[in-house]
Amino acid sequence: MTGVPASAAGGPSGAQGARGTAAAADGVASEVSGSASAPGAVVPGRSAAGGESAADATAEGRPARGGKITAAAVNQASVWNVANLLTMLRLVLVPGFVALMLADGGYDPAWRSLAWAAFAIAMITDLFDGHLARTYNLVTDFGKIADPIADKAIMGAALICLSSLGDLPWWVTIVILGRELGITLMRFLVIRYGVIPASRGGKLKTLTQGVAVGMYVLALTGWLATLRFWVMAAAVVLTVVTGLDYVRQAIVLRRQGIAERAAALEETEA
Repeated sequence: MTGVPASAAGGPSGAQGARGTAAAADGVASEVSGSASAPGAVVPGRSAAGGESAADATAEGRPARGGKITAAAVNQASVWNVANLLTMLRLVLVPGFVALMLADGGYDPAWRSLAWAAFAIAMITDLFDGHLARTYNLVTDFGKIADPIADKAIMGAALICLSSLGDLPWWVTIVILGRELGITLMRFLVIRYGVIPASRGGKLKTLTQGVAVGMYVLALTGWLATLRFWVMAAAVVLTVVTGLDYVRQAIVLRRQGIAERAAALEETEA
């Protein structure tokens, strides 16, 4: 017996202890190096987000620690969020509004008041769903499609009902709906070149339209009936003016997009 422990004699436990010490030292050095490195630098064996690289994790037969966090970050918001629920409510209100508007021949003040309440709720939800979606990152593909459909549906239903009852000239309905559908189609056609932002005039147009149509839905008489005529006249003017402005923006955007693509193509060929 020499009295020398097996670990000191280079036995198995000694080798394991040396390897464990070296691994611990390497781990500390890696953490220090990762903390002192410049932002955005990737430490070997780790992803840029701070998790393990997928290749290292796969080689060891286990999932990367940062994988779930990365996947959750890119997942789209749930369709069943508050913004989309408000949009769905607006869609559901459309047939209810039409039924209330045309009940009892369409001229009963009580039914018209209930129809106005449904229309007002739809307009209020229109103000909030888009704001909530952008503020709380609740934007979804469903919302992008359903929101403009719901907007046009409730406004179109109200205008068509009013014109069919003889309360509003058909040319007003055609001008407003034609502008709304035309601008929506134009936005889709030029989206390859960029997005046409909503202008202040467009927002004022939407507000004026909502107020004017709401006043026509109610069975108003006297000076209020005269007032709603002028509010609707202002809405029609804003509808035409802002529509022409959007057309101008679309033409400019398309020209800029074509010029930028041509310049990029020339640089690539050069």
